[in-house]
Amino acid sequence: MAKKQKYYVVWQGKQPGIYTDWDTCREQVQGVQGAQYKGFDTMAEAEAAIKLPYGSVVRVENGERRVESGKSTVLFIDNDGMTAIRPDAQPPLPVLDALAVDAACSGNPGIMEYQGIYISTRTRVFHYQAPKGTNNIGEFLAIVHGLSYLKKHHLDQIIYSDSVNAMSWVRQKVCKSKLPDDASTAELWDFVHRAEQWLRSNTYTTEIRKWDTDRWGEIPADFGRK
Repeated sequence: MAKKQKYYVVWQGKQPGIYTDWDTCREQVQGVQGAQYKGFDTMAEAEAAIKLPYGSVVRVENGERRVESGKSTVLFIDNDGMTAIRPDAQPPLPVLDALAVDAACSGNPGIMEYQGIYISTRTRVFHYQAPKGTNNIGEFLAIVHGLSYLKKHHLDQIIYSDSVNAMSWVRQKVCKSKLPDDASTAELWDFVHRAEQWLRSNTYTTEIRKWDTDRWGEIPADFGRK
C-alpha cells in the first residue's frame, strides 16, 4: 500500500516553508532550538496554516498535537528527540543578535524600498530603493541582500523576515513576481536577476526565521507606514 502524501509546514527552522517529505522537513528543524513544524494531509491545509502563527494552529496535550487556537507555548522534546512545542507557557523571544529585513511600497507597484536593521542596536546596515516595484519583490531582495551581507562579512547571525512568501522564493531561488519587465522596471529586474544568480551560485549557513508579529510586534526593519 502506497504511503499517503504528507505536507510539512516549518514555521521556525533553518529554512521555513512547506516540504513534501519528512526527511527534508527533519533536516530543517533538527537541532534548531524552538523549531516549529507540523504535518498536514493536503497542500491546501499547509498553505493556509503557514500564513498563521504556529501557536494559533497547533496545541500539544498528552503528547499529541492538535489543530487549535489561542495557546501560548513552551519548548519540550518530542518522540523524535527534536525540539517541539507545548502549550500554556511563555513563548520564545526573538534573538537580538540578529538581522531584521523588511520592505515598503508606495502603491503596488510603486516606489519600493527595503532595509536591513541590526536588531540589538537598531542600526541600519543596508538600504535600497527603486522607482517602481512591489512589496513582495522588496521582501525577496531584502533577504538575499541580508544573506550576501552576512556572508561577505563572515557573520553568523539569523535573518528575520515577516514575509513567508519571500522566504519561499528565496528557498526556491527564484522571484515569482508578475511585475512587468519593461523600461520602467528594467533596472529593478536586473537587480532581481542578479539576486537569483547569487542564490544559485552561493551556499550559506544563515538561518532565516519568520518574525512573529503577533507576539513580538512589528519587525524592527519595518518602515512604519501602516
